[in-house]
Amino acid sequence: MSDTPANSPCIICVAITGSVPTQADNPAVPVTIAEQVESTHAAFEAGASIAHCHVRDDAGKPTSDPERFARLKEGIEKHCPGMVIQLSTGGRSGAGNERGGMLSLRPDMASLSVGSNNFPTRVYENPPDLVNWLAEEMIKYDVKPEIEAFDLSHIFHAALMHKRGQIKDVPYVQFVMGVKNAMPADREVFDFYVATVNRLFGDTPWCAAGVGPNQIVVNEWAIAAGGHARTGLEDNIRIDRDTLAPSNAALVARAADLCEKYERPVATWQEARRILGLRDVAA
Repeated sequence: MSDTPANSPCIICVAITGSVPTQADNPAVPVTIAEQVESTHAAFEAGASIAHCHVRDDAGKPTSDPERFARLKEGIEKHCPGMVIQLSTGGRSGAGNERGGMLSLRPDMASLSVGSNNFPTRVYENPPDLVNWLAEEMIKYDVKPEIEAFDLSHIFHAALMHKRGQIKDVPYVQFVMGVKNAMPADREVFDFYVATVNRLFGDTPWCAAGVGPNQIVVNEWAIAAGGHARTGLEDNIRIDRDTLAPSNAALVARAADLCEKYERPVATWQEARRILGLRDVAA
């Protein structure tokens, strides 16, 4: 169960690469495995305790290649001992069951989108059969899902899946706000999301992510409300309108400053694992 908001450690998740930003957008975006490991290590030292990971092919395009995920996972485990590794099963990187081909690597966590919604130029499709299969694979390989809620209905469906036993243990829901054509970064909606998670799941940890300039706004909302925060170059490549972010670590440091503002310690990897109910590892 989560700690009381007043003094609870705040988990910072760093989404290091994603599927969309390129080095043409911001040279700091890590693309190769070596670049991703180096960027993750710096973010880890800055306070991130979860690494949300995508991989790219030799042309820099998103892929679900399990071999590349395996090399990234190995590198992070070596250079960031104890850090929570969360692999993406997102739809930009593959189609159908290939989206879960890396789950047999037994990462600590994986993202799980439980419903469809609009993205800027396409429909983000998460059909029920695929969602159910991904959930089954996560149970099979002891991978904790992070429920990525792009819409209110996704929170309700996650609660139904938890009731059915398709999501084990304490659920972890992340609100994703600010994606064009999906849920905007709206404070009243955010507050309703928090209240809905508390009503449906009880005292469970939750997280929030904001896209683009909404990143720092949603970070502050989440940290102030006792939740956890996601940052990183996947979601936002700028420090401000005129300045590119120099690194993932810089965005993590910005979130850590908000934790200090609201008198919440930044969670260590040990605390993050305890809060999320994850298996212990030897650092």
